[in-house]
Amino acid sequence: MDLLNLLEQLTAASGVSGSENSIAAVAQELLTPYCDTVEQRQGNVIGILGERQSGKPHVLLDAHMDQVGFLVTAITEDGFVRVGNAGGLDCRFMPAQRVVIHGKQDIAGVICCMPPHLQNGEEHVLSVTELAIDTGYTKEELEQLVEAGDTVSFDMPLVPLQSDFVCSRSLDDRCGMASILYALFLIQGEELPCSCSILFSTQEETSERGATIGAYDIEPDIALAVDVTFALEHNGDATKCGSMGKGPMIGISPSLSRKVTDDLIAAADAEKIAWQPEVMSGRTGTNADCFSVTKGGVCAGTVSIPLRYMHTPAEVIQISDVKKNGELLAAYLRRCGTC
Repeated sequence: MDLLNLLEQLTAASGVSGSENSIAAVAQELLTPYCDTVEQRQGNVIGILGERQSGKPHVLLDAHMDQVGFLVTAITEDGFVRVGNAGGLDCRFMPAQRVVIHGKQDIAGVICCMPPHLQNGEEHVLSVTELAIDTGYTKEELEQLVEAGDTVSFDMPLVPLQSDFVCSRSLDDRCGMASILYALFLIQGEELPCSCSILFSTQEETSERGATIGAYDIEPDIALAVDVTFALEHNGDATKCGSMGKGPMIGISPSLSRKVTDDLIAAADAEKIAWQPEVMSGRTGTNADCFSVTKGGVCAGTVSIPLRYMHTPAEVIQISDVKKNGELLAAYLRRCGTC
């Protein structure tokens, strides 16, 4: 499997939280070769692999499809587009970012930026409600193409860096989706000790709604949230971050199933897959938080890919970590036991 090409396909599709139709179509197409059935339910893409059997656990692998972005709130008299946020955004880097407004047609734009020559040395970080997008259109032209509630995404295609580093928008969590697809590629045709569902879920960045609905519907015995986590960067704190290139991070938390965590570690060690611990004192900030309290409770775990510059247009990962993450998921499925 060409993981670089796969990541290019996944990151090219738009999917601001709550408006995931484009990425859902891509996800369904990519998932179909590996599953017995694939369908969309309430915006989620769900694939089923293997029939449920008494005495065998049913495992859910989840990665969220949505990305952070904006929603159009208004068009000003002088033809600029005002926005609100969809998901957590850092406004320090917003000025001069290239964006795409997804209206009746896609419209290129740039977030307005005052030149330093006119700032008189003053520093002011704009709030989301102060941001405006310049498209070159007049107010009257925009009103024919854009409505309140239309989504806006960053315009940043995937760019290979040195070695196997890549930079792109929405690697959170399209790289998680890629690692699940790679795991399915690795186990294709194998007889597993479990049945499995794949959930590519909506709205993680705003509410975890897709995962909540999906897990309630699927009723798994075990659920793994495959997401990203903070990677060590320049002047970062090594005690709070993972290292890029050293494999996936296995979640260890009071809110997670210790049995699932231990089984993930055992699978990694048995297959000599490099991994790192991610110790969390409470909630994980992933879909695992809703999985663990679904219906009567689900044994939940997390497997995360180290990522730099989270929730920016220039997120960075190493493809080798995506590959190792997929290898770990495949190893876990091959030796999966009950909680």
